[in-house]
Amino acid sequence: MVIMGRVVAPYGIFGWLKIQPDTETLDSLFDYPDWWLGRGSQWQRYEVETAKIHGNTLLVKLVGISDRDAANAFKGKQVSVPREQLPEPDEDEYYWSDLIGLTVTNQQQETLGVIADVFETGANDVLVVKQEIAGQRSRERLIPFISQVVLEVDIAGKTMLVDWDADFE
Repeated sequence: MVIMGRVVAPYGIFGWLKIQPDTETLDSLFDYPDWWLGRGSQWQRYEVETAKIHGNTLLVKLVGISDRDAANAFKGKQVSVPREQLPEPDEDEYYWSDLIGLTVTNQQQETLGVIADVFETGANDVLVVKQEIAGQRSRERLIPFISQVVLEVDIAGKTMLVDWDADFE
C-alpha cells in the first residue's frame, strides 16, 4: 500500500469524508476507483461513489458509508492504493512513501538520521530527518530535496547520500 492521504473528518450528515491528500496534484486520487482505508497492516477496500475538490481538500462519498456516525469512524485513517496500481516513477523521481525510512548520510560518512516525513514548500520538497541521540532529545533536520543537496538515493539499500553539514539544523 502507498499512502496517498488521510481522513481529516466526516463532512455533512450523509457519510461524506473530508480527505487531506498527500499527492502531487490535488485530484490525483480521482484516478483510482477504489481506495483502501486503514493504518499499519489493517486495510479495507472501498469503492468511490463520488469525489470532488473542496478548497485544499477532497470530499468523498464511499459506497456503504451513509451517515455521519459511520463516517466519523474513519477519522484519522490513512487513504492508500496498492503499489501495483501506481505508474512507475520517472528516473530520479520517487514516491514520498518510498523515501520515508531511508537512512541519510552525508559525504563525510556521518549519519544524519532517518527520513520521518516529506513535505512541499512550493519551491521544493523538504525531507524531515530525525536523529535519535542516546540520553538526549532527538534532533530534527529539514533538508531540501533538490539535486544540489541530494546526491544519491538507494531505495533498495534504504539509504540516501546528501551534501549537508552535520551541524546544520
